[in-house]
Amino acid sequence: MNGRLRLPAVDPRVVVGAGLILASVAGVWVVVEAADQSSPVLVAASTLSVGDTIAEDDLEIAHVRLGAADARYLVSVPDGGLVVTRTVFEGELVPRSAVKAKAAVQVRAVVVESATRLPGSVKPGSLVDVWAAEQQEDGSFAPPVVVVGGASVVEVLEPQGIVAAGPADTVEILVPTGAVALLLAALAGDSAISLVPAG
Repeated sequence: MNGRLRLPAVDPRVVVGAGLILASVAGVWVVVEAADQSSPVLVAASTLSVGDTIAEDDLEIAHVRLGAADARYLVSVPDGGLVVTRTVFEGELVPRSAVKAKAAVQVRAVVVESATRLPGSVKPGSLVDVWAAEQQEDGSFAPPVVVVGGASVVEVLEPQGIVAAGPADTVEILVPTGAVALLLAALAGDSAISLVPAG
């Protein structure tokens, strides 16, 4: 009796099959890696209002596939922070156009009473256009014009007392400094002021 251990014969078909499986897995991995063109961009962790100063800790990182649009969105925040120039809602990618270097934004808070009721969708952080219709000598109103566009809503104030039954809403908004004088002139006159959600 031969004492040598005989190794079982290896079926070449098994070797070929295993090689094909490994090649297939490697091919799929290469395709997936090549197709994954996602980039890290910053996302608002909560709604950011005009005038807010933000640091990187105020934002979250998301990996998204934007292609050529990558350059439009914020990927980092400098040490000095950035100032929000337009409302960025929670979960929204932060556009570079929505922030500027600190102290580059000048806004003032103004309380405005709208002649018409606001839709329920208007909340803190919403953008509204302020329309003013000047009252004429005969008591009629001229066609309304926009005196402030894209003002950020700070707060919708709850009506008090008998005013609660009226048709108006009182809203605190952030207005660019350059537009404050025009808005105050409209408020001081007999113009009818209406707040409309920005398009």
